[in-house]
Amino acid sequence: MSAAIEVRGLRVVRGGREVLSGIGFEVPRGSVTGLIGPNGCGKTTLMRSIVGVQIVEAGSVTVLGHPAGSRVLRNRIGYATQEPALYADLTVAEALRYFATVLGARRSDVDEVIAKAGLTGCETTLIGRLSGGQRGRANLAVALLGTPELLVLDEPTVGSDPELRDELWAMFRELAAAGVTLLISSHVMDEAARCSRLLMMRDGLLLADGTPDGLRQRTGTPDLEQAFLRLVKKEVDR
Repeated sequence: MSAAIEVRGLRVVRGGREVLSGIGFEVPRGSVTGLIGPNGCGKTTLMRSIVGVQIVEAGSVTVLGHPAGSRVLRNRIGYATQEPALYADLTVAEALRYFATVLGARRSDVDEVIAKAGLTGCETTLIGRLSGGQRGRANLAVALLGTPELLVLDEPTVGSDPELRDELWAMFRELAAAGVTLLISSHVMDEAARCSRLLMMRDGLLLADGTPDGLRQRTGTPDLEQAFLRLVKKEVDR
């Protein structure tokens, strides 16, 4: 089967500054791929390009066999932005019912994604009264509505306590085992080891593409943080 995501020579310019510098890679179907790098390195811009809401200067992005942004992909991709885009005056259940209607998802999906995202007991709580971590979970719940083949999740565990983070990563692995492809961004290196594949970025460049073990072996380092620093030094010394 073709890759879930194929990026070729992608270049993005925003505000006169080159944010992505001709990067290219593929994301295998059914994988949990981590997009790792410091804040401001271009992760969110890359994700926006993949879901088809970013104007690109050059290159191509193909998602599930179609150009990024194609109408046919609308119900096949779940996207959770870093900043939750939810109405503060709606309850959790009301917000999810609204998005379920927009997406054409089953009403029963609402209860399912509330449980998956760890929001049981918050159904009648206003979005505006949720904690930061809870708002992030509500945002994730929206992305899970329907039966997305690809989940693009921008910092989905920010603000979550260690126990919830473990639960979310267990859910991510279960989804991948069922055939869903996940692209998950993070600037926290200890999350990188939870992924089956890694894309490491810095300053709009793709420094590495491989498995966690492969990147440790390639750089001769014991952990992924050291691997990232070794790759950065190599790039700087060129």
